[in-house]
Amino acid sequence: MDSKDVEVVGRQLGRAPRGLRAVAHRCPCGNPDVVETAPRLPDGSPFPTLYYLTCPKAASAIGTLEGSGLMREMQARLATEPELAAAYQAAHEDYVARRDEAAKEQGVEPLPSDMQSAGGMPLRVKCLHALVGHELAAPGANPFGREALDALPDWWSDGPCV
Repeated sequence: MDSKDVEVVGRQLGRAPRGLRAVAHRCPCGNPDVVETAPRLPDGSPFPTLYYLTCPKAASAIGTLEGSGLMREMQARLATEPELAAAYQAAHEDYVARRDEAAKEQGVEPLPSDMQSAGGMPLRVKCLHALVGHELAAPGANPFGREALDALPDWWSDGPCV
């Protein structure tokens, strides 16, 4: 990763980033807003969050969505909309496959197959930040990430976060 991007991500997070592999998505302002992280940190410990949302403005807007009860509504829909549940299962499988590929590229052991993917997938909706990060990094991959993204305001419209 470019050293300027690493610096920006550190300022966004308020700490040194860990396990960075790449910028997975850029905000319309030009800054990274999602990074791809290594499935294992340098000390070998597992890090299941492949796509990490870094932009504090986006994170704040998503937090507002989470506080609105949107996740409970999404969770309830998994039980009543089989096509949506299937798409969410496919999102989970996509996430795990991408994470396993990242491990292979780094020459490290993939995470255990029963380890969580992100955001509660495939059976729960528990973190819209992770689901939006997945959708931004892999457009069309995550149905709930897409819905949440579509509900967000243009967080970048008043300028970059850092």
